[in-house]
This record gives sequence, C-alpha cells and structure tokens, in this order.
Amino acid sequence: MISTSTSQISTQTNARTLAVFVFLIGAGLVFLTGFAHSTTLHNAAHDSRHALSFPCH
Repeated sequence: MISTSTSQISTQTNARTLAVFVFLIGAGLVFLTGFAHSTTLHNAAHDSRHALSFPCH
C-alpha cells in the first residue's frame, strides 16, 4: 500500500514537472520570436503570431 501511494505521488510530480517545462519552452519560443529583430524570424512566425493574437506591428 505504501509503495503504491509513493509511486502515484512520484508519477504526479513527474507529470507536473514535465507540464511546467513544456509550457516554459513553448512560451519562450512564442515570445522570443515575437520580440526578435531579425526579419527572417519575424516573417517565419508572422502568421502564427497573428493566429495567437500576439501583436507584432
């Protein structure tokens, strides 16, 4: 019984850690491309930023 609850807590902790990590990577990509000064990066992410309502003009 103790090993089962410990295993469940460990799995939940790993899932939360992974979710936070993935969110931070995704948010970083959106904002780094959003504030990029490079024309190539701007043009590559232009349509996706507008689709996400991220202003770029």
